[in-house]
Amino acid sequence: MNIIELLISFGILIVAMTVHEFAHGWVAYKRGDTTAKYSGRLTLNPLAHIDIFWTILLPLFLFISTQGSFIFGAAKPVPINYRALKNPKRDIILVGASGPAANFVLAALVGMVIRLIPLNELIFFLAQHLILINIILGVFNLIPIPPLDGSRILFGLLPNDMARGLARIEPYGFFIVIALIWLGLFNRIIWPMVSIIYRILVRA
Repeated sequence: MNIIELLISFGILIVAMTVHEFAHGWVAYKRGDTTAKYSGRLTLNPLAHIDIFWTILLPLFLFISTQGSFIFGAAKPVPINYRALKNPKRDIILVGASGPAANFVLAALVGMVIRLIPLNELIFFLAQHLILINIILGVFNLIPIPPLDGSRILFGLLPNDMARGLARIEPYGFFIVIALIWLGLFNRIIWPMVSIIYRILVRA
């Protein structure tokens, strides 16, 4: 990945993360929590979702440390007051799943465009990257380790005592995820799943 590809991937990542975080805020709002709305986060404006570390420094660190072979990042998490939800135990699942679901829907829509409309080489390249990055973001966030979205889904599915136990590891979640990446989580689990979904969306 050269610097031009980095900039393209970074721009597309910003779009994917914005859609992801907006979906969280929108579903939470629909389920009774107005926190995201009154925090200015219920918007598709990327500037509202940028975090210095997760959105800028982390992708740059991964780009440098992997010699340009991998880039990933995250937006500033949308604030959610789970106690304000109409049915917290059920709605936390909906809120958690909404971000990855939004990424998969966007990837599917772009995949449909690729199949139905002839595109020039540049637009096709950008569309492929948009699909791929949205799938990566969706699959990665389904890892059931706090603060990733998969843990939110588990919180709603697990008994309260087990959910509280899972929540206790959240301060260490980032370090756990990074360790798993370096131990091969991405290559062994995430990337095969991404490849399968990509082939379905692009070639179906």
